[in-house]
Amino acid sequence: MAFAEVGTTAFDFSLSNQRGEKVSLKDFRGAKNVVLYFYPQAMTPGCTVQACGIRDSKAAFDAADTVVLAVSPDPVAKLVRFEDKQELNFTLLSDEDHSVIEQYGAWDMKKFMGREYMGVLRSTFIIGKDGVIKHVMDKVKTKTHHQDALDWINANL
Repeated sequence: MAFAEVGTTAFDFSLSNQRGEKVSLKDFRGAKNVVLYFYPQAMTPGCTVQACGIRDSKAAFDAADTVVLAVSPDPVAKLVRFEDKQELNFTLLSDEDHSVIEQYGAWDMKKFMGREYMGVLRSTFIIGKDGVIKHVMDKVKTKTHHQDALDWINANL
């Protein structure tokens, strides 16, 4: 499956956040840039490192007029535990049927320890205030994800 492309309008969606409230991508159009990132599973080592980097960079994202939305196939209850345990300060979204993840091309065949399975491809879409996808990060490094996204935003938006 191919990722959603740079230059196209981002697919709109509404998903439940860690508090069970509906969050829609269209709500940020005209107001904020959006870092939309897909991650495999809350509370795993790589996903925790990635989320904590975003948490610790919140002021820098705010200064760049950017909101971060993190999407995983985890249920809302698990997202609440992830938020509480790591003291996260940004929006986590539940996509249990992975329909949004699939729409963005971030659901595909993965391999781990010789086993093949369908799962989330760790990826990020930077969306401008106009709702257009400006940049796709398909080789996300969990330790530097927050800085890589901020560097691109500060240089280009």
